[in-house]
Amino acid sequence: MKKKYSLLAMLLFGIAVSYTQIDRSRPPKHGPTPKIHLQEPARFELDNGLKVMVVENSKLPQISIWLTLDNPPIPQGNKAGVSDLTSYMLGEGSRSISKDDFCEEVDFLGATFDVNDKGASVHGLSRHFPRILELMADVVLKPNFTQEVFERGKDKLIDGIRVKEKDVAVIATRMQSALAYGKNHPYGEMMTEATINNITLADITRHYKTSFVSNHAYLVVVGDVTFDQVKQHVTQYFSDWIGAKPHSFHYADTNNASHLQINFVDVPNAVQSEIAVQYLTELKIKDENYLPTLLANDILGGGAQARLFKNLREDKGYTYGAYSSLQEDKYSATYFKTYTQVHNAMTDSTVIQILNEMSRIATEPVTKSELDRAKANCIGSFLMSLEKPETLADFALNIEIKALPKDFYTKYVERIEAITIEDVQKAAQTHLSPEKAQIVVVGRGSEVVEHLEKITFKNEKIPISYYDTYANVKKDPKNRAVVAEKITARTILEKYINAIGGQKKLEGIASYAMRAKGEIQGMPLQLETKKTGNRQFMREIKVMGHSMQKQVLNGEKGYMVVQKKYKDMEPDEIERVKDEAMTFPELDYLLAGNVTLQGIEPIGGKKAYKLKITGQKTAFYDVNTGLKIREITNEGMRNQPLHNIVTFDDYQEVSGVKFPFALSQTVGPQHFEFTVTEIKVNEGVNSSDFE
Repeated sequence: MKKKYSLLAMLLFGIAVSYTQIDRSRPPKHGPTPKIHLQEPARFELDNGLKVMVVENSKLPQISIWLTLDNPPIPQGNKAGVSDLTSYMLGEGSRSISKDDFCEEVDFLGATFDVNDKGASVHGLSRHFPRILELMADVVLKPNFTQEVFERGKDKLIDGIRVKEKDVAVIATRMQSALAYGKNHPYGEMMTEATINNITLADITRHYKTSFVSNHAYLVVVGDVTFDQVKQHVTQYFSDWIGAKPHSFHYADTNNASHLQINFVDVPNAVQSEIAVQYLTELKIKDENYLPTLLANDILGGGAQARLFKNLREDKGYTYGAYSSLQEDKYSATYFKTYTQVHNAMTDSTVIQILNEMSRIATEPVTKSELDRAKANCIGSFLMSLEKPETLADFALNIEIKALPKDFYTKYVERIEAITIEDVQKAAQTHLSPEKAQIVVVGRGSEVVEHLEKITFKNEKIPISYYDTYANVKKDPKNRAVVAEKITARTILEKYINAIGGQKKLEGIASYAMRAKGEIQGMPLQLETKKTGNRQFMREIKVMGHSMQKQVLNGEKGYMVVQKKYKDMEPDEIERVKDEAMTFPELDYLLAGNVTLQGIEPIGGKKAYKLKITGQKTAFYDVNTGLKIREITNEGMRNQPLHNIVTFDDYQEVSGVKFPFALSQTVGPQHFEFTVTEIKVNEGVNSSDFE
């Protein structure tokens, strides 16, 4: 027993010594660069020009097949949508088998199938390989182009356009492509209801015949099959495919902006702005600068650890995410863009921060830790992708189609590891610099245009152009109607005062108390506000009954309590709250006489007079009813502009005066909706409320 105890003690002691030798404060050292061994596909070619690549892999009883058409994109002009409609019809069965029978058999075989006008793919069990390949050939080479299917496809595309007509994200994507490539380029042209209605069934047949040509096609087979099997069945099912000369199209040289510019699209229903900073850059995957640019992009906006994300989400709290991307293309320049979505109030601030980060990565060397992280991301993604059969297919196709060196992927990790800080900075200077970028903003013009027009970069004002939702230049971008000469700031204020009850009635109100309810992330929210005519003001917000924020002003003194932390108001804070503390501030605006009329703008589908109240506040009054429908206050936060937007709706009468019973507030990235539950006039307010 004693001997056993001694052995156990020695074992525990050895474990303890071993544990203490591990310094867990330091990350483990990198191991040697892994050697990449990729299976070289076996190849053969049919007489019709179809090129076939086979990668035998018997680890799993599966098979994957990809058919890729290496065609340059062709402009469709006033028939934009031919490609989409052809893709729809190719998925509707064939002349040999109906769609229903085709889908039923694919399900029975346990396969997945996809086809469009650029090729097809199918995945399934290797024991069904002959039939799977036969079905692919049947659908691809014998499409069912009937008038009935054609009309159904047109209706589906048109319905999709109508449903997404006011979708801000869809409009933004369309605008980004149109401005980057030009509306006459295949990547920039736009599908509309009119262009779809221009398409005939003959156009579909013509597009198919010039796109689906065997001498521009590649068939890649990966899985548990032999080369001989593949050659036998591909020859059997694809030899009748006729080769032909596809369309050709010569593209103009890249035509980027000559200077930094803002391109704005007004979408009045937009709750947030879609922002992209973009341009085309002459960069190909086989260029020496490609991989360093890939790392620079990863450091700038590759994910949650990248600079854009940390700046705009973690530091500023403007958005849920901000990213950048590189889209390399054989037939066009590489498309680079940064992109994010933010509340309208933070649009101008976000644009400035994106430009600052792009400028910084082009002018300042990245840190070693940033470069190491980017390399780890890039290498990790590459190594993980090798586990997927489609990766081998992509690699084989890229080497073939893009004329890459045979060892491009086997030396990929080695080349990444060799990249230096200097390489990344040089690549960023060439391909990520903002000096000639297009800034594309899609958002609510009434809330963002005024601030976008003031943006400067490197001490120069950035010019701004305006477009409609289909990239047509807009002459009257702000939609400001001409104001009649008899309309003045004073007449607008008087109309508002009369609309809610009249000056005499308002002056008779010494105080009022308001309660409202809302919701934040599923939790109940309570808002309570009390005011008097003596600039006494109290506002408290509670979440689930617990006070989260409280403001109190008693004449010339005030304080704030945020999450139980007390703070006396500074003089500038007191001045801001004083304006809000007035029971009906429009009465004071009349006396002050310093309010200016700035035109008419659309607000939530209504036309509204825009009044500049002070240097910090703007108010909007419905042209028809006279009621105030929005108020915007510009405040500072971390040396950045912060726009506090309050919208008023559902006016109801209480004691002869109309009050808004629906309130919404946007402050930075936060948005709140409140419904008023109670308003008390000349009661429910005591002096103790302001202590």
